[in-house]
Amino acid sequence: MRSALIVIDVQNDFCPGGALAVPRGDEVVPVANRLLAQMPLSVITQDWHPAGHVSFASSRGAAPYSIDAASNPPRMLWPDHCVAGTRGAGFHPLLDTDRARLILRKGTDLNLDSYSAFIENDRRTPTGLAGWLAALGVGSVVLAGLATDYCVKATALDARALGFGVDIVAEGVRGVEASPGDAERALSAMAAAGCRILSLNEVLR
Repeated sequence: MRSALIVIDVQNDFCPGGALAVPRGDEVVPVANRLLAQMPLSVITQDWHPAGHVSFASSRGAAPYSIDAASNPPRMLWPDHCVAGTRGAGFHPLLDTDRARLILRKGTDLNLDSYSAFIENDRRTPTGLAGWLAALGVGSVVLAGLATDYCVKATALDARALGFGVDIVAEGVRGVEASPGDAERALSAMAAAGCRILSLNEVLR
């Protein structure tokens, strides 16, 4: 069974100093690079939002990290981040993006957010990744990137629902922790869905 690597949203705005910095988010970069060097089939995802995106607190006149209760279901509102074409939307400068077979941009619709690499947040619109992987005979995926409690979790759960085996590289993910404990809860939810939480050495063996 062929396996593919998905490196999720290792972008400047999600790393220290960025607009939506994940604590120690840059620590996933060397892990991702080792995986990219070893796994010939790899995808890198990239948040790529238009200005005024629906997920931005500023577009709702609200405070960052507040909940938009008017949406269905209610959603977290974030600081403006990963605006298309800005430095913040760019990949971390040390990420070895040249090794990727596919760069998948998500969150490009002004009125639709996208955490998962497979399905937009409306839970109806596919990104096309599942079909691309299936066409290449991929039956399992290895995940690393940012953030554990949002885009990594959403990608992992959707991959499982679509029938893929899923391995999460423990050293290769970090959580944004909008609420303390979110990352651990996310790892538990992924494990309960049948994902394996493995060390980098276990994955590379």
